[in-house]
Amino acid sequence: MTVGPAIILHTSSPAVAMKLLRDKHLGLSVYPCDSYAGLAALIEETKAEIVYSVRFDGTARFPRSALLESPTVKWVSVGGSGTDHLGRWNPEKVTVTNAAGVAADMMAEYALGAMLSFSLGLRNFARHQRARTWITGTVEPIQGKTLLLLGLGRTGQALARRAKALGLTTLGVRAHPRPTVDVDEVHGIEALPGLWGRADFITCCVPLLETTRGLIGAAAFAAMNPSAVLIDVSRGGVVDEAALLSALDGGRIKGAALDVFSTEPLPKDHPLWQYENVIVTPHCSSVYEGWEEKALDMFADNLSRYRRGEKLLGVVDPMRGY
Repeated sequence: MTVGPAIILHTSSPAVAMKLLRDKHLGLSVYPCDSYAGLAALIEETKAEIVYSVRFDGTARFPRSALLESPTVKWVSVGGSGTDHLGRWNPEKVTVTNAAGVAADMMAEYALGAMLSFSLGLRNFARHQRARTWITGTVEPIQGKTLLLLGLGRTGQALARRAKALGLTTLGVRAHPRPTVDVDEVHGIEALPGLWGRADFITCCVPLLETTRGLIGAAAFAAMNPSAVLIDVSRGGVVDEAALLSALDGGRIKGAALDVFSTEPLPKDHPLWQYENVIVTPHCSSVYEGWEEKALDMFADNLSRYRRGEKLLGVVDPMRGY
C-alpha cells in the first residue's frame, strides 16, 4: 500500500535514486523519469506533488514549464545548487529547494587544481612532453599570491579555506558583505573596479542572475593584471565570452580555466577550443562519484521534514537565486 505524496525522480539514473529513496521512505508512490520530453506527461498522469530534478541534458531544453506550471507540483527539489535553468517562479505556488554545498568541496578542489596548473606551467610541460623535448623549466609558487573570490557561498568558502592553508591572500565579494572565515577582506559588488587589478587568480562562483549576467566583461578584463588567471565554475553568462576572447587575444590575462559556457555543449567551432592558455572542461567541476547519492540523502531528509509539516531546508528565493 502506498501512502503520502506522489514523487517523481527526474534524473539520468533514476534506478539508483529510487532504491535510495525507497530505503528511507517505505510505501511512497515514486516514479522514475530519465528524459526531459517525458516529464510533463508523467506529472499529469501521476498527479505528482513533488519532483526531485537534476539538470542532466542542458539548460535550453529543460522542461521548466512542466514543473512550474503544473497544477499539482508543490515542491521542486533541485539536485544541485544552481536554479537559473528554472527562470522565475511564483513561490506562493511552488517551493524550490536546492542541494547547496553538495559539490562545494569538489568545486573548490577543481579551482585549486586550475590555479596550480597555471602556476606550475603543466600545460606547457605536457606540450613539450608530447614532442619529447627536454627544456629548462621553472615553476612558480602560489604562496603569497592574491585570490579574488566572486561569491562566498559554500563553494567560495571551501576554496577560501584551502587558499589560506596554502598562504594566499583572499579577497571576497558577496551581495551582503560580512566578515567571513578565511577571507581577509570582504567587499560588496560595487567594490569590484578596485579589486580586479589586485588579483593573481579570480574565481567566479556566483549564481546566474540579472545582476550577475555579464559581470566579468570588457571593463573587468581591462582592469585585470596581465598575469591574472580566471577560473569560472559558476554558470554560462556570468563571463562575457566575447570580452574574454578579446582579452585572450590581446594578452590582457594570463589564461583561463572554464567549466561553464553560454552554450553547452560548447560548439565544435567555438574559438575557445583553440587557446593553449585556456582549460576547457565539460561542466564537470561538481560531478564526482557519489555526488548524487549525497544530493538524494539531502532530499530524503528534507522529504521527512515535508511529511511532518516542518519548514524545508535550502528554500531558494527566486529573486536572489539562492
